[in-house]
Amino acid sequence: MNIQISTLVAALAFFAFSCVQPPDYPEEPVIEYIGFNTLTFPQGGAGTPSDTLILTFGFTDGDGNLGFDDSTVDVFLTDSRTGFVDVKKLPVIPSEGVGNGISGEVTLRFPNQPSQICCLYPDQSTGCQPNPNYPTDTFSFEIQIQDRDGNRSNIIRTETVTLLCQ
Repeated sequence: MNIQISTLVAALAFFAFSCVQPPDYPEEPVIEYIGFNTLTFPQGGAGTPSDTLILTFGFTDGDGNLGFDDSTVDVFLTDSRTGFVDVKKLPVIPSEGVGNGISGEVTLRFPNQPSQICCLYPDQSTGCQPNPNYPTDTFSFEIQIQDRDGNRSNIIRTETVTLLCQ
């Protein structure tokens, strides 16, 4: 009888500890800046070696409803130099079970092709063209995401990237 009770207690303890509690995240997405792969980057243009600026940020979402399965955009990047908001799409993250709290990382890639990331010159000359008067430019992004319910995340700011304009 003692063996049966011990076995029962061990089995109950196993099941109690093996149940995974869903994460306790807020329903609004929360994002956190992780970093760029480099803080010095050549702008695109003729004769410039191909390169890619990579931005990574983390996220949590309590109801796990990130990503749209249509053309709706859900990542907003504001350029510090112009205030221009570039938009991107997250992939749809499928819901799983009752506890849909999710977390992960997003990686955005910016190739140094013309019109992707270009130097902006105070004299209004054309960007993505070398300008000997302005060898560098700097920028950062403010980032925000939105879930399928329209809940917007906090806004994060990246580090400053120096663009090599020549």
